[in-house]
Amino acid sequence: MRDIEINVKKLLNELPQNVLLVAACKTRTLEEVLTAINAGIKSIGENYVQEAKTIYDNIGSKVKWHFIGHLQKNKVKHAVKIFDIIETVDSVELAKEIDKECKKISKTMTIFIEINSGREEQKSGIHAENAEKLIKDISILENIKVSGLMTMGMFTGNPEDSRLCFKETKKIFDHIKNLNIKNIEMKYLSMGMTDTFKIGIEEGANIVRIGTLIFGERKNIYKT
Repeated sequence: MRDIEINVKKLLNELPQNVLLVAACKTRTLEEVLTAINAGIKSIGENYVQEAKTIYDNIGSKVKWHFIGHLQKNKVKHAVKIFDIIETVDSVELAKEIDKECKKISKTMTIFIEINSGREEQKSGIHAENAEKLIKDISILENIKVSGLMTMGMFTGNPEDSRLCFKETKKIFDHIKNLNIKNIEMKYLSMGMTDTFKIGIEEGANIVRIGTLIFGERKNIYKT
């Protein structure tokens, strides 16, 4: 656990002040997550609602909760009770479901639109050219607030391959921001993980989602 503490403090010292570090906690134990929080983590990211609930029941609102995985519509009613930000909205249908469930509990949910900037079939997210229409379509919903964009980049083994993806997402971010759409605030740009966060920051990210560099390797082909 000492390594986690050291890793968190090192990252927090290295990151620019305007960049938020979200600890990606997929598959991590409660003890590991608590160690990261005690070392200075203020926001954690979870990929699965049930896994998040287990941690949430022990931690509560001590930190901000980001949902960073693919959210199924049948999990929304549980997700809105836990999370402060849902980073992975990619359809009108999902946005409407979040809006509906948030209305029931008198909550306004901050959401990001997920951009599939690498145009990879196996990934969620929308293509860049569809982002403006989606955002305009959901801007009328009263219990959600679009506050930014999120993208994964590409898993090719070469971090530099994500640079073009990040550039494209930043271009969309700036375009939407300049449109001044009612109820839309382009404030956050979530790009970059363990291997790519430095490139993400260079291309304009102010949120990075890091798991492996905090907690160490886990049994997964990808690094978060």
